[in-house]
Amino acid sequence: SFEDILCLADSSSLSDITLDGNPIAQETWYKHTVLHHMMQLRQLDMKRITEEERRMASVAARKEEERKRESHKQTLLKEKKRLTICNIARQWEIQQNRTALEASLNQDKDSEPCQINGSAAYVFPEESRSLDAILSSAVQGLSVLESHLVEVEGDTLGLYGAGALECLDRNWSVQTAGIIVTVSFMFIEFDEIVQVLAKLRMKFPNCVHLKFKETNLVALQQFNALAELHRLEQLTVDPQGNPVVSFTLWKSYVLFRLNHFNLQKINGVKVTEDDVVKAERLFGILAYVASSELPHYRVLSFFGESRRKQFHYLIEGKGKKSGVGSEESIDNRRNGGESTTRATLNYMTKDFHMEKLEEIKERKTFCQTYVENLVKEAADINMKNESLQKLWPQMFIELVRDAVIEIRNKNSYMKLCLQRITEQKQ
Repeated sequence: SFEDILCLADSSSLSDITLDGNPIAQETWYKHTVLHHMMQLRQLDMKRITEEERRMASVAARKEEERKRESHKQTLLKEKKRLTICNIARQWEIQQNRTALEASLNQDKDSEPCQINGSAAYVFPEESRSLDAILSSAVQGLSVLESHLVEVEGDTLGLYGAGALECLDRNWSVQTAGIIVTVSFMFIEFDEIVQVLAKLRMKFPNCVHLKFKETNLVALQQFNALAELHRLEQLTVDPQGNPVVSFTLWKSYVLFRLNHFNLQKINGVKVTEDDVVKAERLFGILAYVASSELPHYRVLSFFGESRRKQFHYLIEGKGKKSGVGSEESIDNRRNGGESTTRATLNYMTKDFHMEKLEEIKERKTFCQTYVENLVKEAADINMKNESLQKLWPQMFIELVRDAVIEIRNKNSYMKLCLQRITEQKQ
């Protein structure tokens, strides 16, 4: 091995060395390595060393050093990535435990053990030690672990942790954004993902595949939010951290709600025509019920002008008579747009729902105050009316009496009337 002769490099007077016949001389890197570490040599294996050979040996040695440094750098980056993901997983687990604990306290179920929304906890061999200790001992020179990670690997954009969503606000180059086909979300609440779907559609126009792992997908209605994407050909929902996958009909609902995307694969399994027909049979009536139960003004608020026109035709029954509605429906499918009735099946995040509740509460307070004022005014009018009914007989007698007294003397009454007319003219 080269280590056996490395001690010779310490000699400053050694000028001639012959290693011919030793196994080390059969290696391809033998000559370059020896010359790089023994620059004072004049002859090697009884051959004079030229300046060109020294230069080539120096270049080869430099390239080897660069390769080793790059390999070491990649090793460090991989280790940092692993530890960062470990840190993100730990923070996610703590957050889920805290959420589950708060939910259990609110429901007075202290006796039941807290669960992490059906997700399995991450287990790492190094979990018994602090991450900082691992980092300092295993990876020297790395920065402090981040609470999120953004990674572009090939045509896949990986987002780990809620903070990674901020990368969608960056100025991505057209070339980089164009090659992104798959976006993977991990350790991020689905409600937070919903808020950036519009940015995702604008930043990565060629994205056709979404992956969700540890995102708290717990209800079928959450899939409604994906309808606002531009394109979607594949959907992968990992069972880990997404309890909705345990539902028997979740794939059917996805196919029904996202029918306008013509999904090709769900969780790696190819979608067949029978699957689409089955989904339509199972949930087809749901869209009709949802749209028919909503007031017309609420339904119209979901659509743009072109869609409103189409919906008017459906409401008024003109679609079947004139054929306009069916034509628009066909054009709608060609353009990749979702059907009018399906659009009523939307998803509202918890934060947005709370804002709506506050708004509803304010409206309720205003309406209650307004109705109370109307009731008070109506009560006052009713009291006045009842008083009038009681006083009216006596008032009527007095009016008749005064009129009879006034016109009893005809001449005096005529003079009084003329006087009043004269006063009015003046």
